[in-house]
Amino acid sequence: MFDIRTAWRRLTAKISSNADREIIDTTEAEDGSGAAAPASVAPSPTTVAATDVDDAPAPAPSAPAPPEETVADGAPATRPARVISLGEVWVDIMMDVDSLPKAGGFAASRSTIPTIDGSYRALLASRLMGTPTAHAGIIGAGPWASMIRHAFYEHDITHIGPDRLDADTGFRLVLNDTNGGKTFIATYGAEAQGGTDTFDGVDLQPGDVVSISSNSLMDATAAGVDAFIRQSGSDPDARPYQIVLSPTSSLERVNDRLLEDLVLARPIWTCNRQAAVKLADRLGAPLDEVPVTVGGTFDNEMKALCDNLGTTLRAPLIIRAGARGAWVRLPGGEVTHVDGFPTKAVHKRSAGTVHTGALCAMLAVGKSLVEATRVANAAASLSIEHSENGIPVPPARDEVLALVERGAE
Repeated sequence: MFDIRTAWRRLTAKISSNADREIIDTTEAEDGSGAAAPASVAPSPTTVAATDVDDAPAPAPSAPAPPEETVADGAPATRPARVISLGEVWVDIMMDVDSLPKAGGFAASRSTIPTIDGSYRALLASRLMGTPTAHAGIIGAGPWASMIRHAFYEHDITHIGPDRLDADTGFRLVLNDTNGGKTFIATYGAEAQGGTDTFDGVDLQPGDVVSISSNSLMDATAAGVDAFIRQSGSDPDARPYQIVLSPTSSLERVNDRLLEDLVLARPIWTCNRQAAVKLADRLGAPLDEVPVTVGGTFDNEMKALCDNLGTTLRAPLIIRAGARGAWVRLPGGEVTHVDGFPTKAVHKRSAGTVHTGALCAMLAVGKSLVEATRVANAAASLSIEHSENGIPVPPARDEVLALVERGAE
C-alpha cells in the first residue's frame, strides 16, 4: 500500500543525493577588468526540521501545475482558468452484506471495497475533461489521507487547501444489503474540521469556476463556505469567476443563515429532482401544481419545477433526472430541456458528482450553461457505463465529446 511518509523520505533523500553530485556549467562573462561574472546558483533544497519524521509526516509533493503563459516584463503572470473545489474528500469503505445484524449480532461482508468519495469524483471528472483542477479543502495525515494524496498526485489534481498533521482524514462505512438499502456510519476527520478562515488562501483568477458541494455545508467547514460566499457578493455579473453549488437533499442539516447567504450569492445551482423538491419546500417555492410522478406528464412537471424554483432563486438552475437529461433555466428566461444519454443502470452510487465536475470543466473553458450541461449529461452516462463495483468512473474528454457528437447527429 502506498505510504506517503516513506515516499516523501525517499524523494527527499534522492533530491539531496542529486544535489551533492550536481555539476553546474557556467559560461564565463568577462567585464572590462577581465574578472569573470559570478555564476547563478540554484538554492539548495529546504530542510524541514521535525522532532520525529514518523510522527509528523509531510504532505505528498503537489502534482505539477500547468505552465504559466509567457508575459511581458512587469506584467502579472496568468494561468489557465481552473476548477477549484471547496468540497470535502474522504474514503468510503463499501461492504456488501445480506442484511444488517441486530444489536450485538454478526454479519459477514461478501466484498469490501475502499474508494475515495466526497468531492473526489467531481474533481476527477473535471481533470479528465482537460481542465486544471484544484482542491481547497482540508486533508489530514494518516492512512486515509495518504490514499487521497496519492490519488490526487496520480491524476494531477492539485491540493491547495490546508493540511492537518494532527488528524487523519475521515472515512464512512457504507453497508449495502440485498434489499437495495444503504446504511452509512461516518467517522469525521480533518476534512470536517474547518473554520471561517479555511478558504482565505484560495487564489482566484478570471475565468475560474468554484465548486461548492453539499458535504461542506453541514459541519464546521460550513463556516468557511459562508465566509467565502459573503465576500463573493450578491451580483454574479460583478464576479470574475463563477460559483457552482450542489445542494444536499438533507437540507434540514443546513442552518438558515448559510442557506440565506447561498441564495443571496446567486450561484449556479445544480441538483437532482429530490434535492430540488426539498429546496423548493425549504424556500417556499410553489409546488402545489407540480406533483412529481413517473408518468406521461413527467417532462411538464420537471419544467414547472425548474421554472418555479429558478424564479425563487433568481439564479441559474439545473435539475438533473438521470437518463431523462436535465432541465436548465437562466434568470428571466425559458426552461430548456437538455436530452440525456440513456445507459444501463449498473451503479450503486450516484453519478451526480461526475455531472457536476464535467459541468464545471466546460464552464471554465467558456461554454454556455446549456452546452456545458449537454456535455455533463454525456459524462455522467459514460461514468455509469464504466462503473466499477457499482461506483461510476469519470470518462476521458475525447470519449465524452464523441458521445455528444453522436447524440447531435
